[in-house]
Parts: sequence; structure tokens; C-alpha cells
Amino acid sequence: MPIIYLCRHCGQKIGSIQQKVLDTTMLGFDQLTMKEKEEMITYKPNGDVHIKVICENCEEALGHHPHYHELDFFIQ
Repeated sequence: MPIIYLCRHCGQKIGSIQQKVLDTTMLGFDQLTMKEKEEMITYKPNGDVHIKVICENCEEALGHHPHYHELDFFIQ
């Protein structure tokens, strides 16, 4: 069950965890609300788990352009 972290804005792969067994509390999933889990975590048919986060470049762009927070996607 690979866990793959992807940027929610640009789609860049940020990293992955290739463990067979993981404690989701160690990953902080228990700290998320149900709505956050639905928005951030996607379970793929092949067993992969995709987590939507934000990469450093997109975080920097949001810092320079705070009005981008209003948009669902700011990278075309």
C-alpha cells in the first residue's frame, strides 16, 4: 500500500511511503476532520493511497499572491 503525496495545485509528486503496514495515527490522519479526509485522501483501485498536500513552489506562490487562496486551481 504505497502512500503517494501529490501537490493539490500543480500535481507534482512530492514523495511516497512504501510500507506494507502503516499506523495512520503516526501520519496524522487522525487529526483530520472527515471533510479534510474526503478532500485530501484518495484510495486507488490498485491499493495506492494518494494524499493531496501543497509543494514548496505552490506554497511560495500563495505567499506572494494571497488572493490565489480564493481559487480552486491557480496553475493552468
